[in-house]
Amino acid sequence: MHLDMEPVSPRLRAFLSEPMGEKDVCWVDGISQELAINLVTKGFSKAYILLGQFLLMHKNEEEFRKWLICCFGATECEAQRSATCLKEWCTCFL
Repeated sequence: MHLDMEPVSPRLRAFLSEPMGEKDVCWVDGISQELAINLVTKGFSKAYILLGQFLLMHKNEEEFRKWLICCFGATECEAQRSATCLKEWCTCFL
């Protein structure tokens, strides 16, 4: 992992410990229950679908954060944690 001196949450550690498979979007670190409902309502029910959007944005964390905030009502903290989670997953598995 490349999380420079930042404490790693148990949720992030769990997400990065194995391939994504068919995990629901709520497994992504930073995705609250409310945010998950907003994502699922608009078709982002699985973590791999959210990852696909992140990849379509060329792994641009800032663009991804803005998208989560504007389109789904994510908080800055949720958006940051989600972007970091997906970036780190890519580093580990792609």
